Amino acid sequence: MQTELWYTDEHTKDVRFSMKTTAQIASKKSAVQQIDILDTPAYGRVLVLDGGLMITEKDEFIYHEMLAHVPMAVHPNVKNVLVIGGGDGGTVRELVKYRSIETIDLVEVDKDVVLLSKKYLPFTSSKLKDKRVKVWFEEGLRYVRGQKEEYDLIIVDSSDPYGPAEGLFTREFYGTCYKALRSDGILINQHESPFYQEHKMSVQKAHRNIALEFPISTVYQCHIPSYPSGHWLFGFASRKYGPLDNLDADRWQALDIRTRYYNTDVHRGAFMLPNYVRELLIDETTGR
Repeated sequence: MQTELWYTDEHTKDVRFSMKTTAQIASKKSAVQQIDILDTPAYGRVLVLDGGLMITEKDEFIYHEMLAHVPMAVHPNVKNVLVIGGGDGGTVRELVKYRSIETIDLVEVDKDVVLLSKKYLPFTSSKLKDKRVKVWFEEGLRYVRGQKEEYDLIIVDSSDPYGPAEGLFTREFYGTCYKALRSDGILINQHESPFYQEHKMSVQKAHRNIALEFPISTVYQCHIPSYPSGHWLFGFASRKYGPLDNLDADRWQALDIRTRYYNTDVHRGAFMLPNYVRELLIDETTGR
């Protein structure tokens, strides 16, 4: 009798999410973390870092589209982009759809994530070879410290706020991003889930630290089935543009960019937060 194989992602100490696995495609202990790539019947190919689920072939498009297209529909003239993390290439795949973008710097701390993604995750990594993309293998905070008014858009496509990505959720990091952006630049970051108690403090901390650095700071949401609770947040911060006041739906639609999840109606709705999230994000100091 053949034994069934299952991968389990621990969402909290009391909640686990499991999926049947048909094969372990790759397994490597890099200098930074343990990297595993699995095949599953329900979610397709899956990337796992240090035991935690990062992306699945089934629903990664939701995450990556909401990271990339929300700011691109707001900022009228993005030419230079910095992506921190995102070594799987999914965010870059969405960004290269815009002909107006001239350069994309991808900063990934773990070279092996990029190499294994290129080999085993073509559905996300295929556009890393675009001539506008340059990959830097460096710690994100260290890289951004050396930049001043270089970028129109910074997207922080990081893993969870511990281990290699811990420094990407600090006030120091957001302050360096502020300096690295041009005067009308936008910062987008993955913001974790607001649903489980174990994740709430991370959401509050990130929101508070960003709001202390940027004059415009808010949060938007989407539904990603494989992520903890399925309810996921992103941070939107800017030195000039508001995500709704400056949304140019006609301009974005005229670009005729193919997406599976994002559209400008979803954009508007993503900023309409439920009350439990609004209450979670109240900062007594800033009033945000």
